[in-house]
Order: sequence, then structure tokens, then C-alpha cells
Amino acid sequence: MMRCLRPLLLLMILCTDLVWAVPAADPSLPASTSPVTAAPDETPPPLVDEESNHPVVDRIVAIVNTHIITQSELDDRTAMITSQLRRQGVQLPPQDVLKRQILDKMIMDEVQLQYAQDSGIKVDDTQLDQAMARLAEQNKLPLSTFRAEVEKEGLTWPKFREEIRNEIILSQIREREVENRVFVSDNEVNAELSKESSQGSASPEEYDIAHILVTVPENASQAIIQQRQAKIQEALTQLDNGMPFAQVAAAYSEAQDALSGGDLGWRPRSRLPSLFVDAVASLQPGQHSAILRSPNGFHILQLLNRRTPNAIANIKQYHVRQILVKLGPDTNPKDAEAKINALYGRVQSGEDFAKLATLNSEDESRNRGGDLGWISEGSTFPQFEKVIKGIKPGETSAPFQTPMGWHLVQVLEVRQANDNEDAKRMAARQGLRARKADEAYDEWLRQLRDQAFVDIRIDDH
Repeated sequence: MMRCLRPLLLLMILCTDLVWAVPAADPSLPASTSPVTAAPDETPPPLVDEESNHPVVDRIVAIVNTHIITQSELDDRTAMITSQLRRQGVQLPPQDVLKRQILDKMIMDEVQLQYAQDSGIKVDDTQLDQAMARLAEQNKLPLSTFRAEVEKEGLTWPKFREEIRNEIILSQIREREVENRVFVSDNEVNAELSKESSQGSASPEEYDIAHILVTVPENASQAIIQQRQAKIQEALTQLDNGMPFAQVAAAYSEAQDALSGGDLGWRPRSRLPSLFVDAVASLQPGQHSAILRSPNGFHILQLLNRRTPNAIANIKQYHVRQILVKLGPDTNPKDAEAKINALYGRVQSGEDFAKLATLNSEDESRNRGGDLGWISEGSTFPQFEKVIKGIKPGETSAPFQTPMGWHLVQVLEVRQANDNEDAKRMAARQGLRARKADEAYDEWLRQLRDQAFVDIRIDDH
């Protein structure tokens, strides 16, 4: 549950939206002494609030439960995102609109981070160091060079590390609260395959799309719905007048990807709601849809491109066993690592992997001797996939870590999917699961935001 507001702190916050630096009186000066005017070459006096005549150190632009977001934090984040958008070639909306969008994103991140803290989800410095090393490796740079490149972009290394720490936490909270609870039944897979077959597509199209979302709260009044509709209509008018879609998305969209131009990337048909599929089916690349209405709110889509994938024929599948030692809120990370290392030693000494999995693995696969069945490329954690691709059938990996915990894996067999029925079912299941996870995450975020105390004060200044 969201942490309760501390009455005293809340009272202090509500009484002021400025953080003051009140200089102490200098006892060496008489009470009647007038301040000395600074010489032109001296440091200029600090900014002074007109009403109280106190120097302003910072302003509060939002309160999220017991946490405040200050003007300087907003300015820092705006500078960073502005730099990123310019590098991506995204045309920027007006500065005041951009700042409001960024503040909304900061509020949503803060609500989730507070939930994660209350739930005991954290990323320690060792895990963060490993993540930074992986980032450097992915960029094909030594860590020292990667750090220098980050600092060239105007970011301090400690601040960048904290940004990455928060991103990992947000990923873990989504996985725990949403993705691990998504289930796709065989009937849903059958229905999806039947729909694809009825449309005469052996290899269904994939769409590269962007979107603009204006949310409508649950049980919203007619007045609120009309207000939301007016906002999406204004966005559509801007698009019809020739404003680039990415710029309109950055200015109007309330989706998590608004500041990346609303880009959803490539999505298979099965990962998109029928409403979206029907809307983009008649569009040519570069065109945008009319306003669409869904339970979440109002949408506008842009089709960036479409393709018919031929990827199934090239997919490899791996038959894998695992032993998992989970990392939970009450788990000592060192104890978990020691346990997996001890199990690895026992496997290396010749003990039966399946028996050890049955007795020690902390997931439901223990009932099958750790057997996870066939895993297709692209269907699991990147770290997990990298490991299983790097070992041969019959071999066992060294211990490695993913957001789920510590793993040992043993590859039993490898096969080519060859466009068979199993591969088609796997692709359909993955698409459906991703779509349901997206929808569940959006709904979870909306409920979390509704439960939070949020006071936005940026418009007061």
C-alpha cells in the first residue's frame, strides 16, 4: 500500500511552495546598519521573492505523497531529455508544454518508486555496478570510456547511475506486479491463429507505429470526457495542419512513451488490440488515423511502416532445465549467491541436475525436475538467452543473475523452428502475452496514480 502521509510534514509542505534560505543576523553589525551594496565585480545577490523578500533557493513544483519535486530537479531532467530528443531528431514542443510533460513523467516514476520502496524492491550497489558494466559492454566501450561519453553529454556519473538504478527498479516492479501475473490460455492462442488464418495470412503483418493517448479516468463525468476529447481533438488538428507526429505526441500524449515521440516500435498483429489493427490496416506509411476510443481513453495512431516477417523459419529453440534461487524483499543477496554457488559445485561434482532442481529450485519447474520446455529466441530475459546460446547440449552454465534471481541452466537439446505449428503457436502466445501485459500495466499505473496524493504547483509560478 502507498505510504501514509505524515501529518506534520504535510502541514509544512502545504503551507509553502518555496524553499527558503534565511540568512542569520550578523551579531557584529548594529541593528540599524544598512546592507552594503555589492560592487559590480562581486557575486550578484541571490534571487529574491517579491512577497517575502527572502532569497529563493528552490521552488516546489509538485508533491507526491511525502516527496517533493523541486524546480531544479525538473530543470535538470528537462535539460537531459531535451538533449536526448534533439539527438533523436524529434522536434520539440514549446518549453512550457515540454516541462509539464516531463513533470507528469517524473510524478508517475515517483509513484512507482515509492511503491517499490514500500514493497521492499531495491537495487544495491553491486547489482548497479553489474548493470553499468553491461551497458558499457553493449556500447562496445570500456567502462572508463563509457563514463567519459556519459559526462560529455552533460550528465554527472553519480546522477546517471541513479537514473539507471531507478530504471531497473521500475522494470522489476512492472515484472513483479504485472508481467508475472499475465496468463495466456490455449483457447486464446487458438482464437488468434484462427483469426490469422481467416485473414489469409500465413505470416501475419507487423506494424511500426506511434501513438498519442489522452486518458479518460474510470467513471469520469461527462464534463471530464468532453474536456479530454477537446484535448485529443486539438492534437488531431495540429497533425492535420502538418505538425510532425513526434512533436504532437511529445506535447499532448499522456502515455509513458510520449517523450520519445509516442513510438511503440514494431508490433506483431497479435500484440495490438483489434481497434488498432483495424485502424492501421487502411493506412499508408506516414499517415495517421482518426480519433479512436478505447476503455483507457482517446488515441491517434500513425503508421510508420509495415512488413511481413520471415523470422519464424530462422528461430532456434532450446530445451532447458533450470535451478532458480529467487531474490525477494526478505532474501539476503549474499545468501542467495552462496546457495547457487554451492548447488553449482554439486552439479560439477556429478550430482543429478534434475534431482537437485526438484529439491532446491524456487519456481514451479521444480515439479518437472527444473524442465522449462522449449524456449524460443527472443522470448526470455536477454541475460538468460545469452547464457543458453553460449552452452552446448548437455552442458551446465555457471551461476548467473537476472531480475528473477540466480540461475543455473542446463541445455538438453537445440532445434530449428522451421515454420512449424509449434513455432506459430509460440509466436502467437508471445504476442498475446505482450499485449495483455501492456494493457494490464497501463491499468495498474492508472490505479496507482489515482491512489496517490499529488499536488502539482508548476502552474502557480
